[in-house]
Amino acid sequence: MSWTYILIIIAFASGFPITYFIWDKALLKKKSKIISDAEAESEVLKKEKMLQAKEKFLQLKSEHEKFVNERNNKLFTAENKLKQAETTFNQRRDEVQRKAKELETEKHELDIIRENLTHQLEIIEQRNEEVEKMHRQQVEQLQIISGYSAEEAKNQLVESLKNEAKTEAMSYIQEIMDEAKLNANKEAKKIIVKSIQRVASEAAIENAVTTFNIENDEIKGRIIGREGRNIRALEAATGVEIIVDDTPEAIVLSAFDPVRREIARLALHQLVTDGRIHPARIEEVVNKVSKQIEEEIIETGKRTCIDLGIHGMHPELVRLVGKMKYRSSYGQNLLQHSRETANLCAIMASELGLNPKKARRAGLLHDIGKVPDEEPELPHALLGMKLAEKYKEKPDICNAIGSHHEEVEMQTLLAPIVQVCDAISGARPGARREAVESYIKRLNELENMAMSYPGVTKTYAIQAGRELRVIVGSDKLSDSESEQLSYDIAKKIQDEMTYPGQVKITVIRETRAISYAK
Repeated sequence: MSWTYILIIIAFASGFPITYFIWDKALLKKKSKIISDAEAESEVLKKEKMLQAKEKFLQLKSEHEKFVNERNNKLFTAENKLKQAETTFNQRRDEVQRKAKELETEKHELDIIRENLTHQLEIIEQRNEEVEKMHRQQVEQLQIISGYSAEEAKNQLVESLKNEAKTEAMSYIQEIMDEAKLNANKEAKKIIVKSIQRVASEAAIENAVTTFNIENDEIKGRIIGREGRNIRALEAATGVEIIVDDTPEAIVLSAFDPVRREIARLALHQLVTDGRIHPARIEEVVNKVSKQIEEEIIETGKRTCIDLGIHGMHPELVRLVGKMKYRSSYGQNLLQHSRETANLCAIMASELGLNPKKARRAGLLHDIGKVPDEEPELPHALLGMKLAEKYKEKPDICNAIGSHHEEVEMQTLLAPIVQVCDAISGARPGARREAVESYIKRLNELENMAMSYPGVTKTYAIQAGRELRVIVGSDKLSDSESEQLSYDIAKKIQDEMTYPGQVKITVIRETRAISYAK
């Protein structure tokens, strides 16, 4: 009998309704089904977890094996390195032991050699003593035979050798000097010609007067003013002589200072354009134009330095460079001359393998002493050198400035380059001019100076005073005296005369033999 029937019977006996038992039976079935489903699901989960655990185990196992393999590899590598180090150590130990044995062997051999050398030195010393003894005996015999002491004989031999060496040296030096002069002249001419060909410059001549053009002659009266007060005020303010004559539509401004002439010209232009001409206005305009000219001077200096590629120059030197635009030397514009000299210096320095930038800088500044704000009693070369030193120019550039007229000694190769290029720029045809009177006077001074020397018969100043031919009597001067005379005349001209460029002195000594056929 099943438990269901037993429970029904118990229910009837207890008085419970039969429906309750039927419903409980359904619950039991549902419960058993849920339990069976749960057991099946748990079985599935159990299998899944077992599979996951197994996978995790396999993964950990593989990672462990990988770690073990890597560790084994590292241990194997370290073991190999230790074996190699041990092998290297053993090899080095064997090498050290071998070298130690070799050193012991060499030390033993050196000891033997040292003993032999000591023995040989003793023998040599003995022989030296014997040789010295024999030498003394021979010297004594020679002194007895010759009648000279050893010191006297030595002095006589030294003197004879000295004279012979001096003669040979003089001959050798003369040959070298002749060859050097030949090659130097050739190379110098080549370098100078190349430099001159590569720099083409205009020859601008400055005058001492400026012509100011006006529209009509009525303006002349306004410029003169009542009782001449306007023209006097203008002359006093500018320092320029204003010439108002019968020349139609023109007024002449005369002054040796180009800056003053330019200030006067610009001031007149502004006054005539404005129309208000009276002393107060004149003074105001002149002051204004003076400031404009000063600014233009600075701008000209800066532009010149930029054109020549010169940098880092002191502002005061830049201003003096610009001031050279309004200064002339022997009629040649000083700024143009300095620019030309700078370019020539750079080219010549490049040909000689020197620094062209330094040479260009020295060439531009070489005549800076001609435009100082004050006028000290110093040659312009020395004054320029002092100005360059004051404004922190380099010593070689200062020396080149000071020595380009040989007032100071030349210390670098830059100095003769500046001197030569200055002479080239001044010697260009038409670059410089002089008044006819001073020109004739200089030629006469040259000829008279040469005539003052004894033995001179005739003198000729040719090539516009750049060459002096001196004729001397062959019976009064020898060839060597003629050479000395040429040097003396050149030195005297250099010390006592002022001249542009250079003067060549040629002394001619000729012998004439005259016979008559009858």
